[in-house]
Amino acid sequence: MSITIILIIIFGAILAVFITFMIKAFFAPKKLTALENMLKQGKYPQVTRMAKQLLAKDNRNVELHYILALSYISQNKSELALMELKKINDLGNFGGICSEVSFRKTIAELFEKFGNSEEALTEYLLLTKLEPYEGDHYYRAGYHFEMRNKGGQAHKYYKKALELNPHDSNAHFRLGYILFRSKRLNDAKVSLETAIRYDSSNYQASYYLGKIFQEMKDYQGALKSFERAQKDPEFRTKSIVSSGHCYLAMKNYSQAASEFERAISMAKDETSNDILYARYFLSMCYEKKRDVDGAIEQWEKIYKTKPDFKDVAEKLTQYQDLRTDDYLKDYLTASAAEFNDICLSIAKIMNLSVQDISKINGGIKIIAVEQAKKQDWRNLKKMPQLLYFSRIPENIDMEKVRGFHEDMKQLGITRGQFISSSSFSRSSIEFAESRPIILVNKESLQKYLRLAMKNS
Repeated sequence: MSITIILIIIFGAILAVFITFMIKAFFAPKKLTALENMLKQGKYPQVTRMAKQLLAKDNRNVELHYILALSYISQNKSELALMELKKINDLGNFGGICSEVSFRKTIAELFEKFGNSEEALTEYLLLTKLEPYEGDHYYRAGYHFEMRNKGGQAHKYYKKALELNPHDSNAHFRLGYILFRSKRLNDAKVSLETAIRYDSSNYQASYYLGKIFQEMKDYQGALKSFERAQKDPEFRTKSIVSSGHCYLAMKNYSQAASEFERAISMAKDETSNDILYARYFLSMCYEKKRDVDGAIEQWEKIYKTKPDFKDVAEKLTQYQDLRTDDYLKDYLTASAAEFNDICLSIAKIMNLSVQDISKINGGIKIIAVEQAKKQDWRNLKKMPQLLYFSRIPENIDMEKVRGFHEDMKQLGITRGQFISSSSFSRSSIEFAESRPIILVNKESLQKYLRLAMKNS
């Protein structure tokens, strides 16, 4: 074969390659443009089909992979989209429609969707380098630091986000929430109020602002915040329960009960902590209102769901006697006037003559002396006794018995009996043993009640 023919063949091959390259260079952008237009028009199945066909011939084309990923996202096929984006990441080059910023924003959002916080954080940190002027990148990086319990780093990035965009309500809220969890309530209050000022519909901020007011015992402020927070379905039940808790602290038991009942009636999940707490606080309202049956009903429902919830098992044990002892039930549930009569009847059984009666927290106190017996001159010297009749549900601790003893000393009374429908703590029993105080627990009270009712 002559040299001329060989040169012609080589030249022809080079020309063919060049022509092929030019054809691709000319038509490829047009195909990409066509795919982009189809994507904008919502023709996702066609885009997907055509992109796959083109990728079969040019698998390293990042723009085609990116268009295919966007098409999958639009069709709610996020897993397939993420696979395409990971291929782009492996190829490691960007251009055209697939700019690095667009790519990293898209893949970060998918990582968030699948709960891959660490991978999402990596992308947002890269975005802060690519677009250091964009506050949202810092906000999202801060959020993912927060989700990984790195509050210090989160605080830093939220602050940077606010430097770039001082009106970012979400950044103010997240910063306030971190401060709230750190018990820096005053600083948290400022951040949360700022979040609400820039976005009145930031109901999460309203909820935690309410919790701060509640901690500060500003119950009216808390109630207003919780009322706003109820507009967010996610925080509605929490806000209602918290409102009830405020009313409970304000001793408005009827309104508190109403709030807890409302929260329970709205419950979609009876086993949620919010509902368990609503029932528990509702039982407290019933106790305060002397509706023991109502309280027991709530404890039983809690116990059925979560037997180890707070002191519910102990409460049920404590009140089990009410099922069979109507006298004790009357003692606990009687009106103030009826309760006074019951206590006077017990004093009579004790052979005591009542000199004075007054109200104390959770009961009454009586000053009495032993009843005089005929032809007993010593009765003139009988010393008075102080009686406390208590029907508070909690066990009586040493501080309450100590307070009783102080009351005795102030009144100049040397003997006393503390009568309770509950039990006495070990420390309170030890305190009374060395003092002229008789502790009458529930079991002894029940005996007195039976005697008093039989003689009434």
